[in-house]
Amino acid sequence: MHDAASLVVGGSLLAAERIASGAADRAVHIAGGLHHAMRDHAAGFCIYNDCAVAMSWLLDNGVNRIAYVDVDVHHGDGVQAAFYRDPRVLTISLHQHPLTLWPGTGSADEVGAGEAAGTAVNLPLPPNTRDPAWLRAFHAVVPPLLRAFRPDVLVTQCGVDTHEEDPLADLSLSVDGHREIYRTLRSLAGEHAGGRWLAVGGGGYQVLRVVPRSWTHLLATVTDRDVAANAGLPGEWVAGVLDSVPSARLPARMGDGADVGFRPWRGAGDDPVDPVDAAILATRRAVFPSHGLDPDDPGD
Repeated sequence: MHDAASLVVGGSLLAAERIASGAADRAVHIAGGLHHAMRDHAAGFCIYNDCAVAMSWLLDNGVNRIAYVDVDVHHGDGVQAAFYRDPRVLTISLHQHPLTLWPGTGSADEVGAGEAAGTAVNLPLPPNTRDPAWLRAFHAVVPPLLRAFRPDVLVTQCGVDTHEEDPLADLSLSVDGHREIYRTLRSLAGEHAGGRWLAVGGGGYQVLRVVPRSWTHLLATVTDRDVAANAGLPGEWVAGVLDSVPSARLPARMGDGADVGFRPWRGAGDDPVDPVDAAILATRRAVFPSHGLDPDDPGD
């Protein structure tokens, strides 16, 4: 366990070093994303927290401000804990509501402490949230904060256990939604972090139908080799899977045919009864004033 976890940390460190040195603007390490590990103990399948180690290394080697965006279905609790009092790091986690999923943390009122108050951002979403509502929440919270925070590097944890077929959780995203998230993160890195983007993996437990497609889209997006959602799966890969698992029910295409269009959040009076819109407003009111932003104004 130590050797394997150390190798994962080493991969994220190498990615950080490549970005800090200027050898690369982007790096992706899908084995990384072990965001639950704490300073003094392992947790949630995570032995060492490669995200926190890589980010700490960046701060020690010339990077002044880091924004971390976590789109795993579980709260990014270990990374939040590592930087809860560090104003140089903005942590944003979108996850299934803590009353319905482990680790039971990540409420909107967890906002950071001391000089870092307002730099821990949590957006808990109700079970069964689908792509349009998830994307509405993301766009209502993440881009304004990145614009205000002005990070030098964007670090993203790209777990795919938000998918509706994942057996360990209850959000209802699609592979098409994952693809759209990665493309949005790429744009945000270009707009707000000088193009510097370190992407790591994370959770994902539907290992035949979801993980290969979603992380193929992640690799393709980071390397500007985007794969169309309606593209067919590589025949050689399909044959290899069926040779090992003859009963596997594989999808035909690189997407699920899902609708990823969304209605932008329209402000405090949008729909207070809708649980996603209520979550948006609670998160914005908890942290936006710390960044000089109006939580009730959709233009901020």
